Amino acid sequence: MSQPLVRPRVALRTKTQRPPLHKVILLNDDFTPRDFVVSVLKAVFRMSDDQAHAVMMTAHRKDACVVAVFARDIAETKATQAIELGKSQGYPLFFTTEPEE
Repeated sequence: MSQPLVRPRVALRTKTQRPPLHKVILLNDDFTPRDFVVSVLKAVFRMSDDQAHAVMMTAHRKDACVVAVFARDIAETKATQAIELGKSQGYPLFFTTEPEE
């Protein structure tokens, strides 16, 4: 008697794809005080004083600066929190998000 042909089982693994990342971008304005921008960057994005100052100065010189890169939901939440902090003090501080390339 011949043995039936037995095929080995192949385990299929589904690979979880990471969510696309989004950049949070600080846009420069001529009305928000520099110290306030630094305090917002420290509070919302948990930057050190030196990091926050460097980001603020880059945005001041180049009109925009990437602050951080997160998953879309986190990026949008942090941008909104920072904008709301500016609004609460009467400043036109603005952050935006865009997909990372």
